[in-house]
Amino acid sequence: LLQGYTRPHVRLFTGSVETGCGHATTAVGPFYCPVDQTAYFDTDFFKELVDRFGSSGGPFAQEYVVAHEYGHHVQNLQGLLGRSQQGAQGAGGNGVRTELQADCYAGIWAHYASTVKQESTGVPYLEPLSDKDISDALSAAASVGDDRIQKESTGRVNPESWTHGSSEQRQKWFTIGYQTGDPKKCDTFSAPELG
Repeated sequence: LLQGYTRPHVRLFTGSVETGCGHATTAVGPFYCPVDQTAYFDTDFFKELVDRFGSSGGPFAQEYVVAHEYGHHVQNLQGLLGRSQQGAQGAGGNGVRTELQADCYAGIWAHYASTVKQESTGVPYLEPLSDKDISDALSAAASVGDDRIQKESTGRVNPESWTHGSSEQRQKWFTIGYQTGDPKKCDTFSAPELG
């Protein structure tokens, strides 16, 4: 995917945090800051994923969230992350395309994490994934879809204000990455249809 890949920094926080991108609070949820190349995770979010958003939970649901933020790091290294601020916004806009590509990259990580061996140990990052693991990841993806969040919070769905894509789209792009393991299949910016 990338020559000379460097891992992002990771920072756990509770409540609020100062970042290279400014001040952030729990309300933001997990995020990636390209300025300091750090993925930030509020430790309470994973409980909220189940309690507030209705995810089935499970360790792989959490790993999906982490892999999604790492996907933004890959986009940053590729020079793609800035595209999220360009062009139209909403359901077909570049912001949604950026988020769906990060979901696809999370799927690619899942595709290889149980087979690629760590250089330091010679052991794969994960045990082979079960159907339940994939189901948990898909549940997490669906639980943070814009349509689902809007429906639960306002009773209406407004695609013009979407920032991350629908539940169905998020599941679709994770699945594409997981099934193919091919970064070229994650080109959401060229896809005529996102979901």
